[in-house]
Amino acid sequence: MEYRLGVLGGMGPQATNTFYQFVIDCTDAGSDQEHVNALILSDSGMPDRTAAILGSEEAREAVYRRLLADARLLEGAGCTVIAVPCNTSHFFLDRVQEQIGVPILHMIRETARFLAAQGLKRPGILATDGTIQTGLYQKEFAAAGIQAAVPAPQTQEQVMSLIYDDIKAGRDGDPRKFAHIHRDLLAQGCDCGVLACTELSVFADRHHLPPFYTDAMAVLAQRSVEACRRPLRRFFIK
Repeated sequence: MEYRLGVLGGMGPQATNTFYQFVIDCTDAGSDQEHVNALILSDSGMPDRTAAILGSEEAREAVYRRLLADARLLEGAGCTVIAVPCNTSHFFLDRVQEQIGVPILHMIRETARFLAAQGLKRPGILATDGTIQTGLYQKEFAAAGIQAAVPAPQTQEQVMSLIYDDIKAGRDGDPRKFAHIHRDLLAQGCDCGVLACTELSVFADRHHLPPFYTDAMAVLAQRSVEACRRPLRRFFIK
């Protein structure tokens, strides 16, 4: 069987680029042929997921229908597994999964399993307002026996500014904003932090972050390599 990874990306484009680099980096390949076969769909026209979740039913349906159309396109192109490097879109993915025949790797559940295996109990979730307010991470983590924390309201404003004003706007990201966020998590007694927005994965790729942080997109990349039965470079996730 030939395995092929479908990447449903474009949310945002730089995050998709960083995700594919992660896939390359965590594949223990000695030749082109040992890398993951991948088809990348960068649908940058996808409506904003946070705005849709916090908006009307019509807006949510528009995002769902577009995600489903993209997933069907990847399935029809012969992809055997799909990865979606966008945390907020996971609000819609269980419903999309019901309509297609190939598995969608669930980044949030995979991250919960990873933290549970590490014995971590109090992660701080850094994500968009949409991801935080819908409880996507909190619910999945609670099911794994993990009690998640979220930033204080003023700190969450800094998280959103880092995501939208910095990374999505093409900037490298302001380390002073992240330092404020880090202090908030420590004050809440967190034993780790989770980068639960792919724009924050881009920030981490450009700035040195302590091992306190687990990148959900890095977890997804490693699981993608495993799902495609390619040799894995162990300890890629720190």
